[in-house]
Amino acid sequence: MKIRVGLIGFGRMGQMYWEEMQKSGRWDIAYICDTDSVSRELAKKLSPSSRIISDEQEIFDDCSIEVVGLFALADSRNEQIKKAVRSNKHILTEKPIADTIEKEWEIVDLIEKYNKVAAVNLYLRNSWYHQTMKRFIDEGEIGELAILRICHMTPGLAPGEGHEYEGPAYHDCGMHYIDIARWYAGNEYKTWHAQGMRMWNYKDPWWVQSHGTFQNGVVFDITQGFVYGQLSRNQTHNSYTDIIGTKGIVRMTHDFRTAVVELHGVNRTLRIEKPFGGKNLDKLCNIMADSIENGKHDPRLPSMRDAAIASQYGWIFLEDACRNELPGIGNLQTLEEIRERRRHMKEGYGLLRPKKTMV
Repeated sequence: MKIRVGLIGFGRMGQMYWEEMQKSGRWDIAYICDTDSVSRELAKKLSPSSRIISDEQEIFDDCSIEVVGLFALADSRNEQIKKAVRSNKHILTEKPIADTIEKEWEIVDLIEKYNKVAAVNLYLRNSWYHQTMKRFIDEGEIGELAILRICHMTPGLAPGEGHEYEGPAYHDCGMHYIDIARWYAGNEYKTWHAQGMRMWNYKDPWWVQSHGTFQNGVVFDITQGFVYGQLSRNQTHNSYTDIIGTKGIVRMTHDFRTAVVELHGVNRTLRIEKPFGGKNLDKLCNIMADSIENGKHDPRLPSMRDAAIASQYGWIFLEDACRNELPGIGNLQTLEEIRERRRHMKEGYGLLRPKKTMV
């Protein structure tokens, strides 16, 4: 029996969830809701068996809908999650779970008293490469975990291209890396210092590095920025995870197509090369479906609390960077050249998905 779901938001992420749910054969996508008429027309073309609507309340009022997928902007999620709870539905949502940290913790308090499955897309936890490295560490192959080094720099989304409610890049994208560092450490953040850069003299820092400690003494540094050569003729990126133990190391790099994991342990040395896997929405949707069918929240599903903690420290690190001599280099004219180039690019990093076509 397929699980009946209503999707709210049919932009870039909503389309990606729709694709994976269609492929799996486990979901009956009964509704697709979007306030944008072009997105609704696209949904009608792609998903003729779904009811295409502009009023989300229809989904919450339909007792046959078991799950709501929340893929619109962050400022809509607080109220949508509350509606889902009132209508007794399972919840699958993008992050962050609200547009302010106060509202996020309000949602955490609500959901932790709720008896339905509620999960957030913190996709790195379900990636094959992080799962592989975590198992190797848990087996004791690198000794005691000591140092976490995580970097993700791409041309990516330029300022003004989609961070209105999710915050600057270090919050919107960076909270994935803040979350995965905490997942590896198995502990909470204790101390930190952050430095940022206002590239192109934009008002917010678009590159930030934070470093500090967890309560168990593990040290971290996390670097994230969508500043990596936007106007270079041939674009590139720099993305890695480098984990150092008292006896060995594990590390990973990727090119968005292939990920390479290198494991240097006391008993084994391995090099594993496999397809990158994208945002792992197929895994997330399948684990969600398993949890609903089994009536038990799978621990692999990131929780609302996980999302709120990652979001909170994203804001904390950004605020710390803003206090620490936040320089601005470049000018807004260069930023406009970047935006203009990206409007016409067919291939590149973090390009917004055109509304009228599926990519």
